[in-house]
Amino acid sequence: MIASNEDLKGAILPSAPIPRPCLSYWQRTTRGYRHLNSNQTTNVPKESKYVVIGSGISGALTAFELTENGIRGEDIVIIEAREAASGASSRNAGHVRPDAFRGFKHYSSLHGPEQAQKIIANERVVLDKVEEFVKKHNVPCDFNLTTTFDVCMTPEFVKYEAESFEGFKEAGGDVSHVKFYEKEEAQKKTRVKGALAAYEWPAGSSHPAKLAQWLLNAAIERGATLFTHCPVSKISEGTSKGMWDILTPRGIITTSTVFHCTNAYASLLLPQLSRYLTPNRAQAHTLVAPPAFSGEGLLTNTFSLRYGLNHFYSLIQRKGDGTLVLGVSRTNPTLSTETLREIVQFDDSKYNEEIVEDALKQWQILFPEKDQGVSATGIHGEGLEHAWTGIIGMTGDSVPFVGPVDGLDGQWICAGFGGHGMARIFTCAPGVVKLVLGKPWSDTGLPECFQLGKERLSKLQNLQKSP
Repeated sequence: MIASNEDLKGAILPSAPIPRPCLSYWQRTTRGYRHLNSNQTTNVPKESKYVVIGSGISGALTAFELTENGIRGEDIVIIEAREAASGASSRNAGHVRPDAFRGFKHYSSLHGPEQAQKIIANERVVLDKVEEFVKKHNVPCDFNLTTTFDVCMTPEFVKYEAESFEGFKEAGGDVSHVKFYEKEEAQKKTRVKGALAAYEWPAGSSHPAKLAQWLLNAAIERGATLFTHCPVSKISEGTSKGMWDILTPRGIITTSTVFHCTNAYASLLLPQLSRYLTPNRAQAHTLVAPPAFSGEGLLTNTFSLRYGLNHFYSLIQRKGDGTLVLGVSRTNPTLSTETLREIVQFDDSKYNEEIVEDALKQWQILFPEKDQGVSATGIHGEGLEHAWTGIIGMTGDSVPFVGPVDGLDGQWICAGFGGHGMARIFTCAPGVVKLVLGKPWSDTGLPECFQLGKERLSKLQNLQKSP
């Protein structure tokens, strides 16, 4: 959140994606995607009716939804600064994990209890939307519908979770799908020896790069054109009324409708958002499963292993090859000041060794039993396999920017997902398309607080002024 990042943000200016990022596990396993570097030397056309900037899940789904709503694919151009789907979509930790109740108190403090309920309810809808979409289109993205655990590792967090749960329930929130376990039962259910309590609810996991690439394929097959390695540096008013000139290294493309699906990078082209959108570098790791988590011992649920609200570890295990994907919270208080100061940046070309060491150390604490270890096992090829980073876009009020850009008629935004895009994009992208096609906000089904406008920017400015 911007308020907590403001001191760290310092002199960091809005930026395009850096040209040579590291590769995530998801990217390393999809190098054969045939549109990975599509049109990387081809000049952009002089004009197009619709231009989508960004080819991650947000941009790709926006293009797909346009074609679903009768827009000719030939009228759509997708522009990507690096290779296809090279941003946060292909760098996450593999979760499709809606919040069930935990964020209610925080969202209420920012948007009021009614909006807080809508935010959480919308995330539950997103899980259903993703499952429905994958089944309908037979998308080979390794989507796995399962359940997830919030595992409470400290008495303080047990108390926080209980208060959040009761607060959400008392406000009328639906918790019928949430199960609660204490102590020994929580340890048995989660296989986490030190668990003090756990909450379980429906969630999923996926191969996010495969999902983004399928969406791009579908849009391209319907006539859309993708230009990779083509960073947009500026958008200015065109010579004709209501038109925008989009400047790229390979020409200027003129359009009446621009979609900013650029997440943390949105403020480069929309500098008025720079105060309210902060880049955070997140880190994840893959582990080759030890014996306890191989074969019949495979983890079938996903996890958020929590010492506190800002100190946690996320975990999934892939069904196919058994790869474990371990994410680390960005604001982990046990990390050094130097490492914490590296959070706010745009550099996803490298990873942090201290965070790797912390992840491996915590694994041993969380899973200390025989054959659960991933460090110094003596077996070549077992344990830590890879580490990578990705840049996520944090808004000052913890919800994405969706809708028309005030004062720039014809420019639209779907960005700022705060590391929670897989629980939001599948309603946000279809929602922004509905708005572009003339539908009212009520037709999007989105919480009103997602809408970008003067009132919201004013509230964000006031939040920054608050002590």
